[in-house]
Formats: sequence, C-alpha cells, structure tokens
Amino acid sequence: MLKTVSILVKGKVQGVFYRHTTKEKATELGITGEVRNMPDDTVHIIATGSTEQTDKLIEWCKQGPPKARVTGVIVKELPLESFEKFIIVR
Repeated sequence: MLKTVSILVKGKVQGVFYRHTTKEKATELGITGEVRNMPDDTVHIIATGSTEQTDKLIEWCKQGPPKARVTGVIVKELPLESFEKFIIVR
C-alpha cells in the first residue's frame, strides 16, 4: 500500500548536494515526489512509496550525503499524493 510522507531535514543540508543525492536515493528506491531547499536552511521532501520504501528513505535522510551534518528529521504522514517521478524543485 502506498503512502505519502513529508520529511523535513535540519542541519547543514544546503550546499552539500543534499537535494541531488536525495533524488538519486529516491529513484533507486522507486519513490516518487519532490525535494526542495527552504528559506530557513532546511530541506523539505515529499515522498510517495510503500512503507518499506519510505522508511528506507527516512533512514537515509538521517545521514544524507557525506558533507551533510543532519541535526534533525521531522516526519509527518500526508494524504496520498501521486507524482510521475522524483524531482528537484528549484
């Protein structure tokens, strides 16, 4: 069963290829959705996939790419959203 989650990532997560590597990881996991930088220096992800897929993405988000320094990850379940693929919103 598919679900959609909002993932807000805090820390040093902008300027470290966080969005790019999130897109790679989500695509590898078969997740659709989007990732964007927020004005408060966080990264916001909306991801649709199975519980197993989204759980794996959430775990990855807690670490992120090598130069990221994640200090917090806030996850909320959202109403199911449908996306064609996973995109970076600029």
